[in-house]
Amino acid sequence: MPLALFSNKSVAPIALIESIWQRQRSQDLIEGWLPWLDGSIGHPYHEIVRQHRGPSKAGARTEALGVQEPREKARKMSTSKPEPAAIATWTFGKSAVEAAGELLCKGRAALDAVEKGINVVELDASVTSVGFGSLPNAEGIVELDAAIMDGTTYRAGSVCALRNIKCAISVARKVMEETPHVMLAGENALAFALSRGFREEELLTPESRRRWHEWKSGPAPSHDTVSLVALDCAGRLAAGCSTSGLAYKLPGRVGDSPILGAGLYADGEVGGAGATGIGEEIMRFCASFLVVEFMRNGSGPAEACRKVLDRIASKKPADREVNICLIALARNGECGAAGMQPGFPYAVWTPAGVQMRQAE
Repeated sequence: MPLALFSNKSVAPIALIESIWQRQRSQDLIEGWLPWLDGSIGHPYHEIVRQHRGPSKAGARTEALGVQEPREKARKMSTSKPEPAAIATWTFGKSAVEAAGELLCKGRAALDAVEKGINVVELDASVTSVGFGSLPNAEGIVELDAAIMDGTTYRAGSVCALRNIKCAISVARKVMEETPHVMLAGENALAFALSRGFREEELLTPESRRRWHEWKSGPAPSHDTVSLVALDCAGRLAAGCSTSGLAYKLPGRVGDSPILGAGLYADGEVGGAGATGIGEEIMRFCASFLVVEFMRNGSGPAEACRKVLDRIASKKPADREVNICLIALARNGECGAAGMQPGFPYAVWTPAGVQMRQAE
């Protein structure tokens, strides 16, 4: 009889389980069968056992404590309806967010706001660390780095060591939109820009040339990158940054600005971040990406920036004396920033106007 029972392979296993189930409902026996049952997708007892067990201990515990999982936090943040906003580094960021805000008020996309806002700084010859009028490398040649990222599609474009083009951020956007690539460098970045209608121009001004000659007998000044993050009326996020890098650097040196995750990062479900300061240190810790990840896990923008700086300082205590500053804009429109030293100035635009703030 037992042999006959097991010879019917299509019926006997289920009949046997049903018989055991009816005769013995102890937790130990149920748990003993679970590995087999859980592996049988569509098994008639699968739902019964799931209901018998109830939620997992971990799930019940987090539910009882009201703890949200990071993914749930990001989901809730992404479904809120924010007002447009923009944030940018340094005092010259004020003109950048003003231009960005003007476009955002007209319903333009965050990408447009980021590009055009940064263009304002790139074309300002009084800013000697971005675009036209920048201080050159050690050979007296201006080399620009820039990047832009769309937080909705995760598309991005960047250029590095670009010469003779004033608006590097606009070339970076062309790389994003008109090529399958993310980054172009050096002479080939210039060739691409010229093929897309950009005009080759001298980037040195008489003032920046004079300062380069003076540098040969003096120390190099610090430099400031323009980083800008924007949130538009449709809830789309974008980030961008542009710089000439360290003044009097070795030719070909590239900092964090054109590197995704270092100089900038944007995730439409969470927020965006940008960096300024010594690029070598920012790259080593993927600072902008890490800011976004801290926000994903529940930190506010300012707190996320501070946590990243603390992480860097814990790994390299000497970096507490290094110029590293971060800005962040959350998906809900909240802005924040932090610097290794207090007093880092940044600009924030909302529909209520522009504010200059200082990071604590």
